[in-house]
Amino acid sequence: MPDIAPRYWLMIATLGFVWGATFLLIKLALDGFTPFWLAAGRIGFAALLLYAVWGWRGFKLFKGEASWTPLILVGIMSTALPFMLISWGQQHVSSGFTGVSMAAIPLMVLPLAHFFVPGEQITLRRLIGFCIGFAGVALLIGGKAFESSGAELEAYGRAACLSAAACYSISSILTRRLPPADPVGLAATFLVIGCFIIFPAAWLTEGPPVMPDTKTLLIAAILGLIPTAAANLLRVIVVREAGPTFMTLTNYQVPVWAVVLGAVFLGEELPPSMLLAMVMILGGLGLSQFGKLRRLFGKGG
Repeated sequence: MPDIAPRYWLMIATLGFVWGATFLLIKLALDGFTPFWLAAGRIGFAALLLYAVWGWRGFKLFKGEASWTPLILVGIMSTALPFMLISWGQQHVSSGFTGVSMAAIPLMVLPLAHFFVPGEQITLRRLIGFCIGFAGVALLIGGKAFESSGAELEAYGRAACLSAAACYSISSILTRRLPPADPVGLAATFLVIGCFIIFPAAWLTEGPPVMPDTKTLLIAAILGLIPTAAANLLRVIVVREAGPTFMTLTNYQVPVWAVVLGAVFLGEELPPSMLLAMVMILGGLGLSQFGKLRRLFGKGG
């Protein structure tokens, strides 16, 4: 397997923290936004920002032959569709189940990358490491992840959350397989495509938007700028240059940051299993990337 440059490890760590903090900001923004319109606002603002940067760079996208069908699929499956699936599914399942569903993404990407991405074959060590990391996330979230919500449509809600995880997994593989392209152009195009779906869906399900207060608008703008625009650009770069399997390391970090930041800023209680869960998560990630980490720190060839 090829070495991973230090900048990609930094990007992964940044994405884990940013997306972990997103849950805190979403909770605050939902005081003035409905779920679909919040998602639409995030995607729309991020699309405008990246589209402007892309225009400044000359609107160049593919460096060779264009491949528009997978591009459109990625735009749908990496933004609007999973956002809508999660928003609907969370009404019928426990919040813990949603977290576990997102932590399952690495286990979904692993076999897909094995068959569809050259050089990303499954190894026993990587598989064991990812399974340990997943178990750590499940321990961190606790038994509430698997408790029944009692909702009539719970089974469909769980299917929706797992389908969102599958969308993210498949879109990562398709992103990696796209021909050479400008990363800013790719990220902007994905978000613009998402806008064509999420805005009509928000209008149909929640009616016309209601103007929130200034504080909520500011929070929504931050959500659009950092965890949507900037983070999606980083995601495209990592998937394209370091691989979709490496990108999934963020999915085990996000729950940790979400729990820690929730405790710091919202006064939420830290679970008693926090320390053991973190050891399992970090240990699993370290085991899955052992060779790359050893080369990164100069202890192997």
